Amino acid sequence: MPASVAGEEKFPYPASGLEQAIGYSFRDKELLQNALRHSSYSNETKKSQNSSNERLEFLGDSVLSVIVSDYIYRNYAQLDEGELTKIRASVVCENALAVLAARIELGSYMYLGHGEIVTHGRNRKSIVADAFEALLAAIYLDGGIEKARAFVLPMLEGAIAESASHGSEDYKSKLQKIVQQTPEELLEYEQIGEEGPPHDRIFTFSVKLNSNVLGTGSGRSKREAEQAAAREALKYFTDEE
Repeated sequence: MPASVAGEEKFPYPASGLEQAIGYSFRDKELLQNALRHSSYSNETKKSQNSSNERLEFLGDSVLSVIVSDYIYRNYAQLDEGELTKIRASVVCENALAVLAARIELGSYMYLGHGEIVTHGRNRKSIVADAFEALLAAIYLDGGIEKARAFVLPMLEGAIAESASHGSEDYKSKLQKIVQQTPEELLEYEQIGEEGPPHDRIFTFSVKLNSNVLGTGSGRSKREAEQAAAREALKYFTDEE
């Protein structure tokens, strides 16, 4: 995969690799360049700050929100506004977008300043998540909303379905309420595992009641792993599936 360095002026083609990965060929290649140009690169090369991907990232955030909101509104008519909001938040957060960026190796194509390169900026969640939104905006400007929708929705449908099925439930709160009925009981969560590359970590937690393990769970964040562990533990007390 191409890896640009500070000082390069020519776009690091073959960008056909990235276009092939995303299933979209740009008519205006400058839009694609812009989406991949981090502010650190613009600063080091004395380019206008507007040449970085920050403005595209701003637009992409809104485009993504509209696409996801429209999809979940149309496909989950049984859910209320609060539940829809939670689902949307879970699939457009930085961690989720960083995972999508990693799937297409987006960081490998980015223009970064030297400082970001040596500090592994290509794998930094905030950088690649913002670049993913910038890329979505570039597709939207180049091909319209339907092209943007066709690019991003297939990558999100699975996560949306999972979140809609159980992701909005607060299993930790449910478990805590049950345990609190007996004041002397001690409930605690303990991290027992962590694996995967920096941009795609998987955490594993156990939940204990008086040192006895009730459940374990894994997730892409510590909070998600704790929720999964709590959900498993609830099976001791309820019919929760």
